[in-house]
Amino acid sequence: MTSAATGAVDLAGVTKRFGEHTAVDRLDLAIEPGEFIALLGPSGCGKTTTLRMIAGFEQPDEGEIRISGEPVHGVPPHKRNVNTVFQNYALFPHMNVAENVAYGLQQRRTGKAEIRQRVAEALDMAQMRSYADRKPAQLSGGQQQRVALARALVNRPAVLLLDEPLGALDRQLREEMQIELKLLQSRLGTTFVFVTHDQHEALSMGDRIAIMRGGRLEQLDTADRVYAHPASAFVAGFVGQQNFLTGAAGAGGLIEAGTVRVRSSRSGTEGVSGPVRVAIRPEYVSLTATDATESTGAAMTEHENAVVGRVVGIAHLGETMQFVVDIPDQPSLLSRIPTPIAPDLRVDDLVRASWSPDSVHVFAEPTEPADQSVPAPA
Repeated sequence: MTSAATGAVDLAGVTKRFGEHTAVDRLDLAIEPGEFIALLGPSGCGKTTTLRMIAGFEQPDEGEIRISGEPVHGVPPHKRNVNTVFQNYALFPHMNVAENVAYGLQQRRTGKAEIRQRVAEALDMAQMRSYADRKPAQLSGGQQQRVALARALVNRPAVLLLDEPLGALDRQLREEMQIELKLLQSRLGTTFVFVTHDQHEALSMGDRIAIMRGGRLEQLDTADRVYAHPASAFVAGFVGQQNFLTGAAGAGGLIEAGTVRVRSSRSGTEGVSGPVRVAIRPEYVSLTATDATESTGAAMTEHENAVVGRVVGIAHLGETMQFVVDIPDQPSLLSRIPTPIAPDLRVDDLVRASWSPDSVHVFAEPTEPADQSVPAPA
């Protein structure tokens, strides 16, 4: 589809400053009609500011935003073909569900018969028809969230903007609503732009994920690509968990990371040299029990992609077992192994941790260190 199709959103060179702080920096982002795109990143990365500029609550200092092919600079929020759902829902407490959903149509002086029809349709979409006469105080958090969605969708916007709408829900309800929200978007075919700092939400819901850092776009890709082929050490560490080792790449692509010798078979790593950061996901680290004779540096020099360490933490995570392994000269390693095949290990056991060369990502050493912390076993 062309960018002029209904529901397309295009940002070209968009910059937004607040005083001396640049919240969004020369952002280029093209969202396809009917796409569910997740804006993901840590607090302060610019994702909410980007959403607010699309909505019209903020105006860019530079660049252009187009919605359905039309430039929207200076167009107020109520005249853009978008609606926004916020984390706090902002329902009117003195109105019942149906009245809350109808409010926007009434402000547009829509006919009463059409209001009744569209409110019923919106409540059906949100599975809230049977709650039409209840006040917000009589609803659960998930039900209030559905009402907020119905109120936004009743205006039939080309683009629905969602600013962390599931953040106030408990974990189980949040996961249920993720599924419902994605199914609803698939049925409607409406463009959804979803802001979140929760990587699991982004991975499970987004057709594509736009990962932001410092006001800039770090990577834009599908969940599979972002997880398996991170574009930077930041993306590798922010999406999912990683083991990071620091070292230097030498001749033949061999990386010396303290006492650990690492080699990667992934394309694009052949020419990397100098200081590097190595990333290995915990699910690719296997463990086997060993003894003290293999723990000496001399015994390990002939090995690549393996190191001997000591188990310092174990956590049962349901489907997987998590092991924290202390190794020489580097941060502790995390290993996650499916529970049915997890080795029978105890804290203080010596183990040989190993991984395949195709699981190793290599990044040139960034100017800012990645977070190398290993969470304590839960």
